Amino acid sequence: MVKFVDEELLRIRKEVLDMWTLVYEQLKNACEAVATADREKAWDVVIREKRVNASELKLDCDVEDFLVLYTPVAIDMRFALAMLKINSDLERIGDFAENIARFAIGLDGERIDQELLEATRLREMADGVLDMLLTARLALEKEDLAMANTLFEKDNLIDEINRDSTAALAHYACEHPDKTAFCIDLRGVFLRMERAGDHITNLAEEIVFYIDAEVLKHSGKGAPESEDDKNGEPQC
Repeated sequence: MVKFVDEELLRIRKEVLDMWTLVYEQLKNACEAVATADREKAWDVVIREKRVNASELKLDCDVEDFLVLYTPVAIDMRFALAMLKINSDLERIGDFAENIARFAIGLDGERIDQELLEATRLREMADGVLDMLLTARLALEKEDLAMANTLFEKDNLIDEINRDSTAALAHYACEHPDKTAFCIDLRGVFLRMERAGDHITNLAEEIVFYIDAEVLKHSGKGAPESEDDKNGEPQC
């Protein structure tokens, strides 16, 4: 029995890591598509979203089957529960990647003004979110609590750029009135990246729960409340 349990745990872990890689590539390509107005790359993200959804459904079924067939306890139970929640968060990040890619498609090949990119720190925010997602994956692979805990601090930078982007976009819209609608749409990209950062801190919480049996949610130790939650902005 122990052998079968170990094999199933390894299989589920591999599925989660494969899903993680897929979502990371989706988000990376979506961010690059925005920065370069690459419609082809953006369309690839939209098309591959079906793979993300299919992976989520399969992983959910596999974890549920494991729970029913083997009735795990202790760390094995924590692992299974954490993987279910991680799977859900990864799927949501994949959704944000698709939303960002659709914005890039709407650019219709017209690059964003370099001045605006620098003022809003869009590339820095994208790099920060991607770094968080990669760090979270490594934390799970290595079962590294310290690495997982660094993600809460990293998310502060994402929140800062998100807050500052509003003023930068408003200033640009004032100087370029014909770009007002575009700036409003671009604000949606920042919101989605900020929400992706929040979901990555959720991943960190689940990794800590799996490894150390510590529940960080609502404890004040884990992910801080997002600015959108405080301001009542839509969590799209």
